[in-house]
Amino acid sequence: MDNKKSNILKRIVLFCWILFFAGVISVIALFALIANGKIGYMPPIEELESPKSKYASVVFSSDNVELGRFTQAKENRVFVKYNQLSPNLVKALIATEDARFSDHSGIDVKAVFRAVFKTVLMGQKNSGGGSTITQQLAKLLYSPSADNIIERAFQKPIEWVIAVNLERLYTKEEIINMYFNKFDFNHNAVGIKSAAKVYFGKTPSELSVEEAATLVGMCKNPSLYNPLSRNKLTTSRRNVVIEQMVKANYLTKAEGDSLKSIPLTLSYHKADHKEGLAPYFREYLRSVLRAKKPVKKNYASWQSQKFSEDSLAWETNPLFGWCNKNLKPDGTPYDLTADGLKIYTTIDSRMQAYAEEALTDHLSKKLQPAFFKEKKGRSYAPFAKALSTEEVEASMKRTMRQSERYIKMKKGGAKDAEILKAFNTPIDMQVFTWSGMKDTIMSPMDSIRYQKYFLRAGFMSMDPINGHVKAYVGGPDISSFQYDMVTSGRRQVGSTIKPFLYTLAMEEGRTPCDLESNTQPSLVDENGTPWIPRNSSKARVGEMVTLRWALANSNNWISARIMDKLSPYAFVRLLHSFGIRNHIDPVISLCLGPSEVSVEEMVTGYTAFANKGLRVDPLYVTRIEDNNGNIIANFTPSMQEVFSESTYNKILPMLRDVIDVGTGGRIRRVYGITAPMGGKTGTTNNNSDGWFMGFTPSLVSGVWVGGEERAIRFDNMAEGQGASMALPIYGEYMKKVYADKTLPYSQTEQFELDEAFDPCQGIANTINENHVIPEDEEMNGIFE
Repeated sequence: MDNKKSNILKRIVLFCWILFFAGVISVIALFALIANGKIGYMPPIEELESPKSKYASVVFSSDNVELGRFTQAKENRVFVKYNQLSPNLVKALIATEDARFSDHSGIDVKAVFRAVFKTVLMGQKNSGGGSTITQQLAKLLYSPSADNIIERAFQKPIEWVIAVNLERLYTKEEIINMYFNKFDFNHNAVGIKSAAKVYFGKTPSELSVEEAATLVGMCKNPSLYNPLSRNKLTTSRRNVVIEQMVKANYLTKAEGDSLKSIPLTLSYHKADHKEGLAPYFREYLRSVLRAKKPVKKNYASWQSQKFSEDSLAWETNPLFGWCNKNLKPDGTPYDLTADGLKIYTTIDSRMQAYAEEALTDHLSKKLQPAFFKEKKGRSYAPFAKALSTEEVEASMKRTMRQSERYIKMKKGGAKDAEILKAFNTPIDMQVFTWSGMKDTIMSPMDSIRYQKYFLRAGFMSMDPINGHVKAYVGGPDISSFQYDMVTSGRRQVGSTIKPFLYTLAMEEGRTPCDLESNTQPSLVDENGTPWIPRNSSKARVGEMVTLRWALANSNNWISARIMDKLSPYAFVRLLHSFGIRNHIDPVISLCLGPSEVSVEEMVTGYTAFANKGLRVDPLYVTRIEDNNGNIIANFTPSMQEVFSESTYNKILPMLRDVIDVGTGGRIRRVYGITAPMGGKTGTTNNNSDGWFMGFTPSLVSGVWVGGEERAIRFDNMAEGQGASMALPIYGEYMKKVYADKTLPYSQTEQFELDEAFDPCQGIANTINENHVIPEDEEMNGIFE
C-alpha cells in the first residue's frame, strides 16, 4: 500500500515538473515567437531605433518668443530634450511609476510577482501595477487601445519583449525623455512641453515639485485625474505622488507635508492655433509654406490673377511652397504638423502685441461705437443710406449663398424655399462682440446682417532696409473674421497712390516747387471720354500752388493735372515696380487711387521712400530648423531699385510735409510724436476705405480700415476719412514702439538726405504753410 502511494506521489511530482517545464518551454516559445514577429506586432529594429512620433512645428518670433504651433488634431506635441526636463519630473515619475527603474532591464520581476499575487490571487485592486516605465513607453509607442481585459492580457507579453529591446537600444535618460514626449495629458496637451504650457504656462524645466507631481499623477489616468474637471481628485493623486517621493528619499517628510498643503492652482492656456499672438500671420505662413505648385485647372475662371501671382511666387519666392519644393532625406515632402520644424520669423513679439492692441483699442473703443451710433435705428443699417432696399437685399442674399450653411444645405438637396425658411428661423448661436463671444437666439439671416456691422482692418509694419516684417494684423478677430486684410484682401487705395504718381513726375524732371493752377480741370481720356475730378477742399482755389503743397494737402485737381502730363501706361509700369502685383488699368483716373491693392503691397511700395529708392520685399522667415536643431533653410531679402536717389531727395521732403503741415498732422498734434516721419492719408469715394501709410528711417507701416464690403461705410466724412479711421491705429502703435526702450527705435533717428541737393533746382519754394487742411482728407473723387 505504501509503495502504491509512493508511486502515485512520484507520478504527481513528475507531472508537476512536466507541467512546469512545459510551461517554461511554452513561455520561452511564446516570447521567441513574439520576438520574431510570429505573434502580435513586433516593430523592426530600425523602427525601435527611431520610433515615429509626430511633432508639431513651432513658430518663433525674432526675439525668440513662441508664437504658435502647426499641429494635427490631438497631436500638439513639441519635442523636448532630457536636459530641458525639471529634475522634479524625473524624480516624481521614478518614485511613482518605477522605483527600481535604474536596476532592471525593462521588466521588474518583483513588481510582476507582486501584481500577480496581490491583484490576481488576492483581488486587491489598489495593489499597484507591475509595468515599468519602459513597458509603459512600449505601450504608448506600439499598443492600440484594448477593447477588453483579455485583449489587454495578450498585449502585455508583447510589450515586455519590446521593453527589453528598448532597454538594449536606449539609455535610461532617453527612455524617460521618450516617455514624457509621448504621453497625452489631454486638452490637446500631448507631450510634457505642451502639458507644462497648457496647465501651468511654463516650460518643463520651470515646473515646481507640486506641479511636476500633478502632471506625473495624471499619467495614471489623464481623464480621471484632470485638474480642470476634477481638481479635488487630482490634488489627492498629486499628494500620493509627493508621498512616493518622500518614500524614495527625494523629499523629506517635512517638505512633503508642506507641499501637500499647497492648493492645486493652474495657469491654463488653451491649446488653440487661433489663440496667442499673430494668428493671422501664422495662418498666412501655414498657407504659404504648404502651397502646391499652381496648376491652372485647380483655379476657378475668376482666379486668373491669383493663378498668375501664385505661379510667379512658386518660381521666385523660396518661402512659397517650401514644404513641397524641399524634400526630407527619405525623399518625402516636409510636413508642418508632424516633422517638428522650428520656424524663426521676423515678427517681433513686442511690436506685434502693440499693433494688435492699437488696432483693437481703436476699433472697439472709438470707431465701432461711432459706427453703431450713426447706424442706430436706420432700416438700411449697416449699409450706407445711399443704397436702395433692392441693393441691400441683393447683398444679403449674395452673402447667404456664400455661407457654409447654404452650401451644405444645397449639396444635401434642400430646395430654395427650405433653405430660405431655415435662414429665417431663429436658433441658438454664438456671435462676436468686442467683450467676447455672446450666446443668443438669432436667425442665420439676422446673424449675417449683425456680422456685417463690424468694421474690419489690416495692419503691417516692416523694416525698409532688410524687409523684416515686425507686425502683421490681418483683422480684428480671426475666430469670427477669417479673411486676412493684409495679404488676401485688396481694396481701393485712394490718395495713398499719390506719392507714386509724384515720384513718376519727379523722375520725369519735375520738382516740388513747380506750380500748377488749383482749379478744376476737365480732361479727356484716350477714348475721347471727358473726365472731371472733384476736390472737396476749398483751400487756395484759383491760386497757383506748388506740387509740394498739393501733395501735403492731398489735392485731387493737381494730381489730375500731373497725370495729364504723364503716360498712364508709364504710371502702371511704375506701380508694378513698386511691388503692386494686381492688374491695373492704364486710365487717367488712376492718379486718384481706384485700383485695388493689399496692405502688404502698399507697405512694400513705401519702403522705397525710406530707402533711397530701393524697394525691399517683405521677409517673413529668416531660417527653418529640423527637429534636431539643424538649419535646413535660410532666407534673405530681395531688393529692387524703383527710382533714383535724386528723386528720393525730392519726394522725401514732400512726404514729410504730409505729417508736419498736411493731412497727417494728427500724428504731431494728437499723438505727440516728434520723430522725422513721412506718410500719406487716403480715403476712397463715399468713405468706403480709410488708409494711412507712415514711415520713419527704419520702419514702414500701413493701415486699412473699412467695412466687409464697400457699401458698408460711414455716411459722414468726419469719421469716414483715413485720418480718422486708419491714422489713429498707426499713431498708437508708434507711441507704444517709441515708449519701449528695449526696442531699437528712437525719435531722434534721421533720414539720410543730401543736404547739398536742391530739390527745386533753383526755383523758389513757395509752399504756404498757412494754407493747410489740418483734419480733412480728400476723397479720391474719381467722378464729378
